[in-house]
Amino acid sequence: MRVWRTALALLALAGCGAEPMAAQPTLDGKPAIVIAHRGASGERPEHTLASYELAIEQGADFIEPDLVLTSDGVLVARHENEISETTDVADHPEFAARKATKRIDGQDVTGWFTEDFTLAELKTLRAKERLPQLRSTEFDGRYQIPTFAEILDLLVRVNKGREHPVGVYPETKHPSYFAGIGLPHEAPLLAMLERYGYHGRSAPVFIQSFEVGNLKAIRAKSDLPLIQLMDGEGGPADDAQQSYAAMATPAGLKAIAAYADGIGPNKTMIIPRTALGTLGDPTHLVRDAHAAGLKVHPWTFRRENYFLPLGDKGGINPAGHGDLADEIRTYLKTGIDGLFSDNSREAVPVVHAGVSQ
Repeated sequence: MRVWRTALALLALAGCGAEPMAAQPTLDGKPAIVIAHRGASGERPEHTLASYELAIEQGADFIEPDLVLTSDGVLVARHENEISETTDVADHPEFAARKATKRIDGQDVTGWFTEDFTLAELKTLRAKERLPQLRSTEFDGRYQIPTFAEILDLLVRVNKGREHPVGVYPETKHPSYFAGIGLPHEAPLLAMLERYGYHGRSAPVFIQSFEVGNLKAIRAKSDLPLIQLMDGEGGPADDAQQSYAAMATPAGLKAIAAYADGIGPNKTMIIPRTALGTLGDPTHLVRDAHAAGLKVHPWTFRRENYFLPLGDKGGINPAGHGDLADEIRTYLKTGIDGLFSDNSREAVPVVHAGVSQ
């Protein structure tokens, strides 16, 4: 670590490093939150009850399930509706004939898709690590695909007696695609949240989407908090005329504020990386979003060297762990209102301590 620190110091002296910044406040002055990205996905197969349970034990404020649908209309948690990367479906000869190629958000994708399985069939599969080159596979084959109802049942159990309940932060995955095949997210999602007592802007829930129409449709039916996700490139799959870059301008943020409560940008939209891989100077995105009344929850903070900026890497092994806490402290100084992390174990202590460290 000392070698990397020395390298970063030399870069800063040469004018290549990020300038020191004064800490900025969050939108409402409250502490930032930790959103467990797919649960404690840095330590357990993502989107499993075990992953969510571990993240809760580690102190995460919210757990994040990505939601897709089965052929019988049940919301389940998977990063994508194509499930060969995260389950053992390819090892099930009874499902071999279901392998297909589909057009998803303008891209041809080949594999097995949740919408071609009933819930009962999906329950015969077992989850596996999506990033085996970087993370342990020791828990592969142990856990089922959970339904959204099972995740909310987990929260009911763990929140009994808690003064500050752990919240849920569901993402609607490919909502226009699912609507196009007769399986829209909105009705089952809102019905499930209503059933479990989530009401109003202060409810411990954020509904997120990379698309726009989906969020606007939810806003017309619900007063639950909504988050517009944004990436550093491209634009919403349901609006070819719009780019995320344009949405990140003051005018674009003002438009988002008409239907959402915050944004979830790629973290490089807040602090870009230099050509050398160090953190550069912050943009004005957090400031501009706060001026529009929007919270800012960037994604995704991970401890592996492969994902960390140059100054925080712990060595040359991509799977090795670096100084995630240092990267997070730098981002907290911009005034972000929360962050997504695969590693609640590392993120929670530094976020809950604030930027005073």
